[in-house]
Order: sequence, then C-alpha cells, then structure tokens
Amino acid sequence: MKIKKLITDFLEYLEVERNVSQKTIENYDHYLKRYLDFSGDINPGKIDLNNVKKYRLFLNRYKDKNGHELSKLTQSYHIIALRAFLKYLAKNDIKTVPAEKIELPKTEGRTVTFLEEDEVERLLETAGTKDTLVDLRNRAILETLYSTGLRVSELVGLDRDHINLKRGEFSVKGKGGKTRLVFLSKEAIEWINKYLAKRGDPDPALFIRADRRSKKDIEKTADHSLRLTPRSIQRIIDGSARKAGITKTVTPHTLRHSFATELLMNGADIRSVQEMLGHSSITTTQIYTHITDRQLRDVHRAFHGKRKKKDKK
Repeated sequence: MKIKKLITDFLEYLEVERNVSQKTIENYDHYLKRYLDFSGDINPGKIDLNNVKKYRLFLNRYKDKNGHELSKLTQSYHIIALRAFLKYLAKNDIKTVPAEKIELPKTEGRTVTFLEEDEVERLLETAGTKDTLVDLRNRAILETLYSTGLRVSELVGLDRDHINLKRGEFSVKGKGGKTRLVFLSKEAIEWINKYLAKRGDPDPALFIRADRRSKKDIEKTADHSLRLTPRSIQRIIDGSARKAGITKTVTPHTLRHSFATELLMNGADIRSVQEMLGHSSITTTQIYTHITDRQLRDVHRAFHGKRKKKDKK
C-alpha cells in the first residue's frame, strides 16, 4: 500500500479513534499533502532519513505564488505532521523510518500578545455603550472570552442551554475532546443576561448574528442558521479594539492570553492555569511564564535594597 491511501487512513484514524478536532485534521491533511506533493505516492519503506532531509530542504526553500517563504514555525508543523503519520505507520507494523529519529527544526520562542488592564477596560466599555441587541451581544462576547479564556471555536459552539448562569459555570469540550469546567465573572453573567433578555428568536446558539436584522426578522427565523462564525467574532473584536483606540492587533486569542496573564500576575499557579485553559501539556502553558518576569522585577524593586542607612552623627 502506498502513502496516499495510508494518509487517508491516518486522517480517518485521527477522527474516529483519537477524536481529534476537525481543524487539527484539516491542518494535518494540508501538511501531509505537501509532503505527498514533494515525494509522490511512494511506498512507506522508501521514507528514510535522506528522504526527510531533502523534504526539509524543500520546505526551507519553498515559496508560494506571492514569493512568501515558510516560517520556521510552519516548517516545524509540517515535520510534526509527518512524524505523527510515521508513528501511525509503526503502530500498524508498516515498515518505514522511525519517527523518533526525526528531529524537529529549532524555532524561535513564541511571543504572546496580551492586553494591559486599562486596555481591557477600554475594550469592554467600548463594546457595550448602547442598549441594542448588537451592543449587548458584543459586550457579552468580550466579557465571556475574557473571563473564561475560551478558544473562539469553543465560544461559537456554545448553546444557550450549555451555560448555567445561576452558578456562573459550564463545561466545554476542547481540543481532543477534552472536557473542562470554566467559570464566568459576575460582569459576564450580567451582560449575557441582558443580551438574552433582548433576544426573541428560537435559535439554540448562545451568540447569533444580529446586524441589520430587526427583532421581528429574527423571530421569523427558525432554521437555526444564526450562529456566529469564528470570523464574525474576529470582526467584532477588531471593531471594538479600533473604537477603543488600541493599536496592537487584538484577536480572540489575545483575550485568551490576557485571561491567562491576569491569573498568573495575581498569583495563580501554573497547573491551575493549565486546567482552565484546557492545555493537555504543561509545556504549552509555560509560554506565559516569561510574561510574569515583569512582575518579578517589580517585586525585586519593592523588597530588595531597602536596608536602612545608619544615621551619621
């Protein structure tokens, strides 16, 4: 059997046996198709270290139709996908190069963009300035993202009956089908309640399209097609950030980063933050630890070098 069919089998395995998210499957499909374009539909036994070396050189020299090169991080994602595929082959006793013999490219440390406290306040206040369905929804979205650290895919998948507003908590299924408990702030509960009280539609989705639609129009819609998309959420955040005068790029993940950063700044331990973010590995959560270096510096300045000078007589 050649690798084109085996790649299809691998992707189906991820979906059915491993319960991997559809987005991750799409990414693996994209990366492995690029390897297939490079190697051709060869037998897995022909994948050796020399073949992989040439593939890495191919990725490093690759340019798209606009002349853009692949970043080191993107090249790393391609190799990660290939290694996962090779592990699948080994698990099924298909002879090929061992995945552990393939090292990942060295990449620069990830940088995390987050909002300062005053920027968060400006962003939130800008979103909820009017008592309209759109403004109430936008403020509820921002408050929810900031108080829970949800991924945008998790946010758009929420239904009204998923959340317990009395308890201020709900369960969400994240990457890999992993379920975790998340908590809403009092402000988020308040704005979600205001937003839901303004709605008159039967759609089960928590956050729906409302732009350019009257309440009467929405009431007539019964096809459950109003759910917002991740791109819609991004546009809402973009618009709110611009109105708030925030110059840095603000995305749904920026609010997730801000959520994690505030927890760490206020003394939360990294294991708890890991659980709240739904990270399967503590290594992923550790990208936030360098953010708190500034806090350590402030502590040092506050408590070090305060020796009392002896009075000179």
